[in-house]
This record gives sequence, C-alpha cells and structure tokens, in this order.
Amino acid sequence: MKYVLMFAETEQFAADLAAMDDAERERAYARVGQWFADNREQITRHVHLMPPETATTMRLGGGEPVVTDGPFVEGKEVVSGIAEVDVDDLDAALRLARSWPGCPLVEIRPIAST
Repeated sequence: MKYVLMFAETEQFAADLAAMDDAERERAYARVGQWFADNREQITRHVHLMPPETATTMRLGGGEPVVTDGPFVEGKEVVSGIAEVDVDDLDAALRLARSWPGCPLVEIRPIAST
C-alpha cells in the first residue's frame, strides 16, 4: 500500500536548526540522508519543498481565481517535504515515520488507488 509521509517543521525546530553551527547542522542533515538511504527500498519518491514564503496560492470559486503570495494558511507548522512510500500497511508506515530523524511532525496519508 502506498502512503505519503508529510514532514512538517515547527517554528521551534526551524529556530533550533538555525542556531546550530555548521558542523551540527551537517550532522543533522547527514542523519536525514542516512534515513533515506536506509529506507530506499520502501521510498518510491521524495522531495524537499522550498520555504512557505516562496508559495503561491490560488483561491478558486466565486468568480475569477484570486492569486496571492504565500501559503494557503498561516500556521505554526509548515510542510517542508514529502516522501511516497510503498509498505505493507499503516503499521509499517508508522514504524517508518517513527524512525524519521528530521522535523518533529510527520503526517501519514494513504494514496488513493485509481
């Protein structure tokens, strides 16, 4: 079964990362890279997203679409990347997410079969 793991950063996580010196930050990134390498057989695709200030939102309905700069919602958590995984079931997806060494929130959603 395929799931998407959405990795979300909190304001505190971003501040902690920014406060790290270069060596600490490189070690943190290396742990994330190792996680992807360790789980490459289950990860079918992954991407890192640009920061929310680079987002453009289009609001549809009620006439002409309205395009604005920035994310759809203001929030304290921001999705920073996604990974599509192919695992046996939700329990396997949860085990995989539990081992994620990066940002502190992981939302897991099944991918609809077409």
